[in-house]
Amino acid sequence: MTLSGEEINLYLSGTEDLKTERFAFHNQACSILYLESFAKIELIQSLIVLPLLEDGIASLEAVSGILKSSDLSLIGQSLLDGYCVVLLENHPEAYMIAVPQSHGRSIDEPSAEQIIKGSHEGFVENLNTNIYLLRYRVKSPQFKVKYFSIGTLTNTKVAMVYMEKLADSNIVEECERRLKSINLTHLYSTGEVDEMIEEHPMSPFPQSLHTERTDRAVSYLLEGKINILVDGNPTVLILPITFFSFYQSPDDYNSRWITGSFFRFIRMISFILAISLPAIYIAIVSYHSEVLPPGILYSVKVSLTYVPFPPIVEALAMQIILELLKEASIRLPSPIAQTIGIVGGLVIGTAVVEAHLVSHTMIVVIGLTAIASFAAPLNEFGTSLRILGFPTMLAASLFGFFGISVMMMVIFIHLCKIETLGVPYFAPFGPFHGKDSMKDIFLRLPVWKTEQNAQKNGSRKQSFTLRWKRQ
Repeated sequence: MTLSGEEINLYLSGTEDLKTERFAFHNQACSILYLESFAKIELIQSLIVLPLLEDGIASLEAVSGILKSSDLSLIGQSLLDGYCVVLLENHPEAYMIAVPQSHGRSIDEPSAEQIIKGSHEGFVENLNTNIYLLRYRVKSPQFKVKYFSIGTLTNTKVAMVYMEKLADSNIVEECERRLKSINLTHLYSTGEVDEMIEEHPMSPFPQSLHTERTDRAVSYLLEGKINILVDGNPTVLILPITFFSFYQSPDDYNSRWITGSFFRFIRMISFILAISLPAIYIAIVSYHSEVLPPGILYSVKVSLTYVPFPPIVEALAMQIILELLKEASIRLPSPIAQTIGIVGGLVIGTAVVEAHLVSHTMIVVIGLTAIASFAAPLNEFGTSLRILGFPTMLAASLFGFFGISVMMMVIFIHLCKIETLGVPYFAPFGPFHGKDSMKDIFLRLPVWKTEQNAQKNGSRKQSFTLRWKRQ
């Protein structure tokens, strides 16, 4: 044999889970090598051992998907991909047959993106299964997949999925270029891919949409966007994306258009409340108490009578406590997490008010702020809003309403400035692209209206599909 099992074992650093089985057939020696953690023993017996004993080498040639090579690195990588390697005496090449062991979990609904109506399928950790879930919903010859291997140590398989004639070719080329330019020793998740290809790493806003829902990923796929899947991770990265995409939910399209439009409009209002509500309270209490009616002003002043801290300290302390409670409830098992939520919301909230450390009004304001930030369908975007609330509160404590106005102006200027793969993040407002492009942004249009617009504009959903080219 030109290539020996000892050489392959040495290439894999002498790992003890590399198993070698030796036997003879038709007066010819044979060795079968496989990683017991990846290979399925039953497949090795049925596809290789029994056919070899009965029909000889001809049985190997008949196996579908078989690979032949004498390259040691290729053989070693195939073992890591779930192949077994067959070495024959006096034969220059090794045979590689796929015998993968399946350890995947069942397809369930993502716990972080639950909806009332619609599909309850979610992605899993197996890349092939995830591509199947996409292709199962889009049975089109335009469905295209490109594979990349990222990580010099992990060799993680990454797939870029898009629709050939719907996706902008310039955006596809740019995304492919950025994926090829990633130089990492290891890759574990889509979050690392996102961090390596985003254009504005210092921005507090997420510049790509992460989802575990198959229906959401497919909807963006049919709008000409790109899905990036990482083997071993159930989260799909969607590019390019705009600000308003984070406030759209599958429920909007599974309900009647009036209901979907109402809840989408409520989510848009929650964006302003999550950022500015504590700051508005601080500015009113510190500088602009005259804007409140006498009855409400009296109630606020009474609640602040015995509080020794300024409003900014109250707000910062309560926001930090809220984040601590949220983190604790995420890390703990579900029964304990529910107890922590009750204790935090009732016991601690009541105790700090009775101890005159925080006013009643501040508890109400922080509670409304938390609810507004959680109204965003995607948790990552809600977290960004709560982070932006801190500098807004500081500006309000220093300059009142003027500070809030300046902070909001800076935020919207930033939204208009940043891009994702050359697509304006705040489109269609920054830059403004006509009233037709704003359809299906604040309101969810009826399906029949969407189809009329698609036929009129020569595309499936032109009012919602915004494909911009870098000028």
